[in-house]
Amino acid sequence: MTEFMVDAKNIAKQYGNIEVLKGVNLQVKRGEVTCLIGPSGSGKSTLLRCINHLEKHDAGELFVDGELVGYQLKDNKLYERKSNEICQSRSEIGMVFQRFNLFAHLTVLDNITIGMVKVRGIAAEVAAERARELLRRVGLENKEKNYPSQLSGGQQQRVAIARALAMEPKLMLFDEPTSALDPELVGEVLDVMKDLANSGMTMIVVTHEMGFAREVADTVYFLDQGVIEESGDPQQVLTSPRSERLKGFLSKVL
Repeated sequence: MTEFMVDAKNIAKQYGNIEVLKGVNLQVKRGEVTCLIGPSGSGKSTLLRCINHLEKHDAGELFVDGELVGYQLKDNKLYERKSNEICQSRSEIGMVFQRFNLFAHLTVLDNITIGMVKVRGIAAEVAAERARELLRRVGLENKEKNYPSQLSGGQQQRVAIARALAMEPKLMLFDEPTSALDPELVGEVLDVMKDLANSGMTMIVVTHEMGFAREVADTVYFLDQGVIEESGDPQQVLTSPRSERLKGFLSKVL
């Protein structure tokens, strides 16, 4: 077992002539919560998507739980893994998006159980009981028969978190999970995430919620224009920043 759940070394990503990530280095220990902050377009979400191979990085090495993400080393050369191998690895990484991505035609319970049944091969009855446990955990035990359209944005996001947890991931990725919510609904989602962090789940969170980062994160990384300008303990990074760029950013969001 390696010390780091995530170990990103000199990760680069380019779209056409635009360099989105310019040699990013990031390490996340098991059980740690890491927050990625920075202005829009700084590369935060792209880095997150590279970690579960929704995006292919162009250069560098990216390891999750000691395994190369998306590739295998053979005869000193990197080869992209087969689709089924990538899907299997991705199923061990939970991902929560801005826009929930729930299946509109399925009930809350079915949204949570479908991955367990279709991907993991778990019996429907066992999956349903697991889903009900998770709904209780996120405070939605009375919503299992509802459809996504019958829920508030905060409730939908909590269902999305429950769905990700149903696959028993070793790592959870959150891509600005509260940015699409009305302000009064943000707290209920953050409370679920705090509970998850307290349970020891390894988490990487792209967020603009500086209070959450200060309270929950073990490490904060500030990205700007595809590079990490500053990183460290959240109290130091958010209250006594060294970088002038970070000082400017915090003056606008705090």
